[in-house]
Amino acid sequence: MKRKSVMALLLSLSMATAMMGYGGAVASAESTEAVTEATTEAATEATTEAGSEASDDQAAADKVAALIDAIYVQERNDNTDAQCEEAKAAWDALTDAQKALVEGEEASPEYFGRDTGDASKDDPRNQDEIGENELLVVSFGTSFNDSRAEDIKGIEDKLQEAYPDWSVRRAFTAQIIINHVQARDGEKIDNMQQALDRAVANGVKNLVVQPTHLMHGAEYDEMVEAVDEYKDKFESVAIAEPMLGEVGEDATVINDDKKAVAEAITSQAVSEAGYDSVDAAAEDGTAFVFMGHGTSHTANVTYDQMQTQMENLGYKNVFIGTVEGEPEDTACDVVIDKVKEAGYKKVILRPLMVVAGDHANNDMAGDDEDSWKSQFEASGAFDSVDAQIEGLGRIDAVEQLYVDHTKAAIDSLGK
Repeated sequence: MKRKSVMALLLSLSMATAMMGYGGAVASAESTEAVTEATTEAATEATTEAGSEASDDQAAADKVAALIDAIYVQERNDNTDAQCEEAKAAWDALTDAQKALVEGEEASPEYFGRDTGDASKDDPRNQDEIGENELLVVSFGTSFNDSRAEDIKGIEDKLQEAYPDWSVRRAFTAQIIINHVQARDGEKIDNMQQALDRAVANGVKNLVVQPTHLMHGAEYDEMVEAVDEYKDKFESVAIAEPMLGEVGEDATVINDDKKAVAEAITSQAVSEAGYDSVDAAAEDGTAFVFMGHGTSHTANVTYDQMQTQMENLGYKNVFIGTVEGEPEDTACDVVIDKVKEAGYKKVILRPLMVVAGDHANNDMAGDDEDSWKSQFEASGAFDSVDAQIEGLGRIDAVEQLYVDHTKAAIDSLGK
């Protein structure tokens, strides 16, 4: 019996019961028993049917969750393409109610359901017919479409404009992101092995690798190892400096790259906040907090060096923090205390990251209680806490820094 029919029966039985009692009439014990039995049977049937439908919904959602968890991997395998297609098809077949039930070890409705912009604005730069000279731009990557197009593609476009005799191609080092973008948007981005294999197959002779990483950290080291395995397949290979250049021995060691980035990101943040200068912001009681990722790698001293650079530039109301709290003096609670002790009552958060992806949108500016914005607000020490969600990759001065680093690498080849 369909649910509507069951409900109709319940309604008619209720009406019958009411009519039997109308005008003081007393139903017989047999009639009452019959009505009660029918009502109970109908209610049981309705409950069973509803439970069955709920069970079916959960089963459908669980299937999709399992498919998402299966492609939520760090290493590509022979089944990845098919698994990405299967997971997306299964998601698209769900009702809205079923999609809300998707939950797994890594899976959630946001994996396919979150709107991060138009993927068609991006260019995976995985084309063949490269030519003899390739400029491979290596990024960690992001699944946020708008940020990928504006920040990563923005850098790549700038490099292609600056070096028209070199074919700019892309590689991401995070397979988890590559799989996500491919499954959700159908955009296929090369990992390091795929990109290097493509270069070899296309007969590339001169390879320059430009990382978009901030520093010589773990991701940079892994990239260098991957390139080293292919060095004998090209006539010449050069790896350009990351954004902030050489690390240096301690927090006091800074360089021209760090100075250029410090000036560029602070100027951008100050301008977007509506101030004429960083000093004017300070006079108004406003502090800027730049949130980086953080790392257990020895390169974590880079964040302290950036704080030193801000101080050397006279930016007394600019603070550096990290999501991972590494180094320890850049942890959120420590930064909150620093800003509070300095007496600033307004806070503007901004990512110290090439892209404004998951960390910027969730860890920095999200609504969860452990986001930086929420923690600053919960401290009760500030009148306002705002966020600027923009990656460094869209700042002209930062793009130019990558252009300069690439030039140095090309010049080292003597080409």
